[in-house]
Amino acid sequence: EPGDTVTCRTRDVTDGQVTPGCDAAVLASLDFERIYPLAGPIYVQGAEPGDALEVEILDLRPLEWGWTGIIPTLGLLAEDFPAPYIRHWDLRDGYTTRLRDDIVIPLQPFCGVMGVAPAVPGEHFVLPPGVFGGNMDIRHLNRGATLLLPVQVEGALFSAGDCHAAQGDGEVCVTGIECPMEFTLRFGVRKGLRLPAPQFRTPGPLTPRYDAQGYYATTAVGPDLMQDAKDAVRAMIDHLVRTYGLSREDAYVLCSVAVDLKISEIVDAPNWIVSAYLPLSIFKT
Repeated sequence: EPGDTVTCRTRDVTDGQVTPGCDAAVLASLDFERIYPLAGPIYVQGAEPGDALEVEILDLRPLEWGWTGIIPTLGLLAEDFPAPYIRHWDLRDGYTTRLRDDIVIPLQPFCGVMGVAPAVPGEHFVLPPGVFGGNMDIRHLNRGATLLLPVQVEGALFSAGDCHAAQGDGEVCVTGIECPMEFTLRFGVRKGLRLPAPQFRTPGPLTPRYDAQGYYATTAVGPDLMQDAKDAVRAMIDHLVRTYGLSREDAYVLCSVAVDLKISEIVDAPNWIVSAYLPLSIFKT
């Protein structure tokens, strides 16, 4: 019923194929029929096409452990990183995790997948998002946020999963800090809102735990936003390797979990600017 609260628990995005401490070789042989185990579908009384399903995010709790990986053929820089690579994270303190003793990542948990059933009948792979929501990977859908999803079918049939303990905007290596998670949501129905695509409201500043020390940014300039995004991340990887002594693989992983891609300028044809923002507060002395 509208107003009801539901608590869910989901496995990691691979449905347990990746396990704590496992070798990176697992990522080269994933069974993609098993990925994206979701909680749901949840039928919400009174939700009809043309309405918006209101999803209030009340709580998100990562469960002890997570991972970030480079999966062959996937990610923004798949051509640069053809081999599998994995980083395991200790999430037990519930507040931060470490890439290295001097590199501390604040946890900012969210569900990568939140969506209603699409209008078109049949089986749908979870990976691409749509106007119904789905695999949106919007890192600001944290505790206190409210998501509005355009209802496509009777009852909305809401599902969620693919939970992340932290992620940068862009999720550039195709994984954030993937983890099992317990989360609590409250549902409502906004009648006749007829949204063209998902919309959301956040409770306050977007990244307060990252902002205190400022940012270092790399940019790329050119006529193709995708190529600009790639080149901005490549420049950031070079910076991380040169300045902090990271391997290229760990630099790419760090870009995926903590660096934010932004379109800085898109009105001065023929060239646009994409910037990659690195929060300096993650580096501890």
